[in-house]
Amino acid sequence: MARTPTVADVDNPLYKIKTLSVEALRDDELLAIILRTKYNLAEALERAHGVLSTHPLSALLCMQRAELIALNGISAGKADTLSAAFELAKRGLNQGMGILPSITEPSDTLALVTDIKDAKKEYFIALFLNARNQVIHKETVSVGSLNASLVHPREVFAPAIGSAAASVILVHNHPSGDCTPSREDIELTRRMMQAGDIMGIEILDHIVVASERFLSMREAHLI
Repeated sequence: MARTPTVADVDNPLYKIKTLSVEALRDDELLAIILRTKYNLAEALERAHGVLSTHPLSALLCMQRAELIALNGISAGKADTLSAAFELAKRGLNQGMGILPSITEPSDTLALVTDIKDAKKEYFIALFLNARNQVIHKETVSVGSLNASLVHPREVFAPAIGSAAASVILVHNHPSGDCTPSREDIELTRRMMQAGDIMGIEILDHIVVASERFLSMREAHLI
């Protein structure tokens, strides 16, 4: 005879995932399931809730291993597990389950870079497009302050050639929340465009994202 579920069962993420579905779980419950091997489930839930109350999920997804370890309640081993899970999720999203996203206007890129819009560090991303303006690959070119002297065109165009890209859209975030491009941002973009002219791979745009805002250098007539 099946056991009648108790109140404790209904609030238990493991019970919910078995009897309902993984979609029924809250963010903190999903995180608690990953953290539970070191802590009992109640403590894991408390720690997961604490982490997500101070760090939104979008920011958590962008954290590097050392940043995850620095969070209260996340061990080095769990940081590795989370990093692997986050990376798999990002790759699955970017691959679109075999459906290639098309870029027809600058705002179309935002869905592909949600992982960096609230990041605390600067991420320089290259989106590689085919002749139909479909994104075929996403490459993280650099992490840290964007500087024309530190980012070499080969870091963009080597993977572009490897992906057989017809064109490239550059994207980077401003942790300050101000999406106004700096002089260095514009200088770097023009340098990449010159290299693209030589390689026969056009730089279509460089988009700066800052939380919920963005700026297209092409639309702003900066390039």
